[in-house]
Amino acid sequence: MKVVIAPDKFKGSLTAPEVAAAVERGLRAVAPDIQVTNVPVADGGEGTLQAAVGAGYTRHLATVAGPTGMPLEAAIAVKGQQAVIEMAAASGLDVLPGGRLQALTATSRGTGELISAALDLGCTSIILGVGGSACTDGGAGLLQALGAILKDDAGRFLPRGGAALARLAEVDLSGLDPRLAGVSFVLASDVDNPLLGENGAAAVFGPQKGASAEDVATLDAALTQFVRVLGPELGAGTAAMAHLPGSGAAGGVGFAALAVLGAERRRGIDVVIELTGLRDKLAGADLVITGEGSLDTQSLEGKTPIGVATEAAAAGVPVFAVCGRTLLSDTQLESAGIAQTYALTDLESDVSVCMAEAGRLLERIGAEIGLRLLAGDIAGGRKLEAQRGA
Repeated sequence: MKVVIAPDKFKGSLTAPEVAAAVERGLRAVAPDIQVTNVPVADGGEGTLQAAVGAGYTRHLATVAGPTGMPLEAAIAVKGQQAVIEMAAASGLDVLPGGRLQALTATSRGTGELISAALDLGCTSIILGVGGSACTDGGAGLLQALGAILKDDAGRFLPRGGAALARLAEVDLSGLDPRLAGVSFVLASDVDNPLLGENGAAAVFGPQKGASAEDVATLDAALTQFVRVLGPELGAGTAAMAHLPGSGAAGGVGFAALAVLGAERRRGIDVVIELTGLRDKLAGADLVITGEGSLDTQSLEGKTPIGVATEAAAAGVPVFAVCGRTLLSDTQLESAGIAQTYALTDLESDVSVCMAEAGRLLERIGAEIGLRLLAGDIAGGRKLEAQRGA
């Protein structure tokens, strides 16, 4: 029997590789001869870099400006002339010093510096995985790192952060790194939000980054000014770019990527599925096990388990999901292509214990799945052969 384990992380508990390893240990405890292929995946946010490294990309370190401007060491993944950049590694909430949110002043500059590091390595194709960002600066910091000049009406260079864009009077893109002209960018994001307005970057995601209601208004007005001043540099379509789906991703880095870098926007899970070669690894599989920390309505909007389930359905392989908890009904799960779901909260009602002992609990789930495989029963009494159309 062949099982493919393709989970995302359990945020706050285990990385995707750790989730896969725990499930595999449980499987092998009862079925030691089972063939297991681990394919840790992600949806374009945190974990994307790790998925790329697991797929054979090489990790390269660079010292860049963190979200507060303090230097930190972040990695990119490179294979041939393609680089994978995870914005969260340089400009994310998880790398804020002391975890202190800085909604008005956090910058995306470090992500731009990671792009420069990829250019230094000769990369001509860059996948920009966004998610978990700490900033709402419209990608201004990213562009500054690549050579853009932003000044106020007194001719002073603009400081970091989204709020400072309210004072923006001049943008000069002529100094952008000339190597960018030979690079294709993919914006890996599931966020459909525009840059501006009630569904924009500041209004929807600002509060997660510490923005008060007053801060949200400040940031949205500042981003509006950013678009207005960029207009003469980019042309008449600039305002329309700010309303494109995905332009509000990662505090507006989506806007900079689409409008200035000419990025193509794609679903993060689709990009990672290609990076990891999951489609080919499904050949001949009897079962796919996917999952993430919380299966909820956001999962249905293109997160990892649904993307994996879609690929498995195309290959005719049944899918089980593991998770910390599930808020989805059996009908929703079945419609998403998931035959069976195992939640840690079914084994342990204390959520804090689930998070602290996720590995042990996942091993128990893996063993249960292994026993079902040995019995040829993998979905509510339906036999394995029936599931595969035999």
